[in-house]
Amino acid sequence: MNKPHHIGEQLLKQHIITKDQLKIALIEQKKKYEKLEKILINLGFVSEAVIRDLKGKSLGLSHIDLSQAVVDQEAIQKVPRNLAERYTLLPIRFDKETLILSVAMADVFNVLAIDQLSRLEGINKVEPQLAGEAEILNAIDKWYGFELSIDGILEEIETGEIDINSINDEYSQPVVRLVDALISDAVKRDASDIHFEPEKGFLRIRYRIDGVLQQIRSLHKNYWSAIAVRLKVMADLNIAENRVPQDGRISLELVGRHIDFRVSAQPTVYGENIVLRILDSQKGIMTLEQIGLLEENLTSLKLMIARPEGVILITGPTGSGKTTTLYSLLQHLNTEEVNIMTLEDPVEYVLEQVRQTAVNESVKLDFANGIRSMMRQDPDIILVGEIRDQDTAEMTFRAAMTGHQVYSTLHTNSAIGAIPRLLDIGVLPDIIAENTIGIAGQRLVRQLCPNCKQAYIPGQMHRKLLNLSSTQKIMPYRPTQCHQCEQRGYKGRIALMEICRVNESLQDIIAHRATTYDIKQHAKKMGFRTLAEDGIRRVLEGVTSLDEVSRVVDLTSRLK
Repeated sequence: MNKPHHIGEQLLKQHIITKDQLKIALIEQKKKYEKLEKILINLGFVSEAVIRDLKGKSLGLSHIDLSQAVVDQEAIQKVPRNLAERYTLLPIRFDKETLILSVAMADVFNVLAIDQLSRLEGINKVEPQLAGEAEILNAIDKWYGFELSIDGILEEIETGEIDINSINDEYSQPVVRLVDALISDAVKRDASDIHFEPEKGFLRIRYRIDGVLQQIRSLHKNYWSAIAVRLKVMADLNIAENRVPQDGRISLELVGRHIDFRVSAQPTVYGENIVLRILDSQKGIMTLEQIGLLEENLTSLKLMIARPEGVILITGPTGSGKTTTLYSLLQHLNTEEVNIMTLEDPVEYVLEQVRQTAVNESVKLDFANGIRSMMRQDPDIILVGEIRDQDTAEMTFRAAMTGHQVYSTLHTNSAIGAIPRLLDIGVLPDIIAENTIGIAGQRLVRQLCPNCKQAYIPGQMHRKLLNLSSTQKIMPYRPTQCHQCEQRGYKGRIALMEICRVNESLQDIIAHRATTYDIKQHAKKMGFRTLAEDGIRRVLEGVTSLDEVSRVVDLTSRLK
């Protein structure tokens, strides 16, 4: 077997990639002179985890999944960061008795790296473990941290002059490094947005973490002009224009992977307000199982997408995870046997094998015209970013009536509320009834930190909200604070969901223009559970708190 093709031949043998994909990768390898495994990962043909596991098995080496690893801080202190970055390695564990240092390495046969580690003080032996390159770079950023570098850069700026005209020169000015450090810090903390907000005398920097804004820094207003120009240069915006809103995009290689940022600049009374939406496909695109739904909701979703034609709607406010759920559904359906086409505003994540189009008002490509055009492209499944008006709604349902499976979103407060909203837009009730597969309403709630959450005895109001009888001795949990959750009490988010599947009996009452109340009562008889009920179940399971559920879902009706 030819050695350069070795990893490719193994992937081919296990049906992980096709012959065509291997040929494409080999052609790219001749152009770029990179490792075949890296090219296969960059092309999206395989994940780094697959390569890591395959290499580990074939070489008979132990391999480690760094996303699940807990790193020994003493091991981190043994190895300088510059050494870890130079050889792409991460110290995992240090045994004080045997003086053995366990290290995750992308290249476990790098004798020079192992020799350098062996010479460090207090280390008797180095035990390498195989890990992916991007995983290691991500973990280095996570465990070595960014805070000191940001403070150091700020001190450098305070003691020097900032030349705004030269901020495009890579690292020639500390403000360039400051912006990169802030962006990297936000990604490391799993933020979804970065807010740069000028006030009268200072610049406020906030991250949105787990759906909640958190102030990170307050800088003197003198910093803002240089930071704003740097951000605009990166996003390819007009640096001379600060009176009208502008939108742009930044693409960077951070923490070992490719991350996009959607940039929005908005003029305010104290200067331009700039917000960066972090589009990390590794976190934004999940499997249906990773969303964290209850088993019955997951089953209902799978039954809905098994229907060959019709409309499936995801409802909820901005930031409720609708796009993530839609992409998860598309990923579940994405095979070589189907043609999936999307029309989005804008395209947030690029999906392999899916034909994605962005709405473009300047060339009159709106949702309605885009659907008409896509219908001529022989699609099986269509995703329409959002139903905003009558034309888009009519074209969406027309696509369903002609044998297509159509997915879209709608801004309503509940799943049942989507029906009167469609009627208000102008869709006929019998069209809605006959062509709607189901509607899912969604919210995101923060999960309690498993390390510091604290059980408590609920008071009378909480017992009523939780529907607990006087004899039930269930203790829910509430947040406290610890270093693992950065003193927030919460870590990560899960989706609350209410799913209304449209069956024959529900079709009949929708077609006869039943009230929202009647539709809801009928759906409940068929097993429909509201967002509030889903949230309460999560509280009783100890996954989240009652205060967190009440932040996103109205629970006041349970007090009647």
